[in-house]
Amino acid sequence: MRAWFSACVLCALCSGPVLAASPAQGDVDPNAPLTFGILPIGGPAESLEAWRPMLDDLSKALARPVRAVSVTTYEGIAQAISEQRVDIAFLSGRLALDAVTRQNMQVIGQLTRGDGSRGYYAVVIVAADSRLRTVDQLFARPGKWRFARGEALSVSGYLVPETQLFAARNVDSDTFFASVHIDNHQNNALAVANGEADVATNNSADLERFKQHFPDQYARLRVLWQSSLIPHAVIVIRNDLPLALRERVATFITSYGKGKDGPREEANLKLIHDISGFARAGNAVLVPFVDIEYSLEKRRATSAQWVSEAAREARFHKITADHDAVVKQLDGK
Repeated sequence: MRAWFSACVLCALCSGPVLAASPAQGDVDPNAPLTFGILPIGGPAESLEAWRPMLDDLSKALARPVRAVSVTTYEGIAQAISEQRVDIAFLSGRLALDAVTRQNMQVIGQLTRGDGSRGYYAVVIVAADSRLRTVDQLFARPGKWRFARGEALSVSGYLVPETQLFAARNVDSDTFFASVHIDNHQNNALAVANGEADVATNNSADLERFKQHFPDQYARLRVLWQSSLIPHAVIVIRNDLPLALRERVATFITSYGKGKDGPREEANLKLIHDISGFARAGNAVLVPFVDIEYSLEKRRATSAQWVSEAAREARFHKITADHDAVVKQLDGK
């Protein structure tokens, strides 16, 4: 599969003293800092501030420093993981899939929310007063609209809308629109609210957060399309850390907010994207993201031009074989 079997991530980590990180420690120095990578939600500084109380508690529980790394892009956190500058990380399913299948990490927990939801939804948004009322009207005018989307590694910002909405209609979003702007969910929502983009991808969880921080701009938005359910983000940890340490981290994260200090810890969790905690999970929770890539690659192969039917069938065979191999790998860990 093109995107995650051969992609080479090129973007570097943001600079700055608060983002300093060290290589994975293994069991060389049990007192060395652990580095916790944070999926960019909003800005890096905002993400660091939101996670700091919980990570301070983790540091106390482990009796060793825990450093936080937050970046401006999905590629940035992927780069940090590939260079082994991150020991533990909070990632979306797509990034976690790379971390598990290519970077020797494993899933130890999955985000939970107080409303009991099992996931969130990708959405396409427009201005509340936009002439666009249906997706049919959107697709009726190629080359007309200004589009804002997430990075290629973003599940809700790119992969799911591309698979379920655009590729399903044999459309490539990168060539369909008059212009394409790539940014994070918050900035894309602001672009639509301020009239700088006509259409943008986003997700239901980030829009809730956007409503809290930008109520006036949120009132100027409307959801045009919604995806099927996407599983929540996960926590991953490096497999080359000592087993006892991995288990202590997993126990801390999945019990956080549920013990005798529950009220204070629950307040800390709510700072992190308004979550209620983390449930125990393994690599198999990433299978839906393999299926997303599988569907997208199949649709692309269907619409592509082939020199022969044999070449077309060979491509479909490889897509299926790659999918099955990764599912087997995830189910086996």
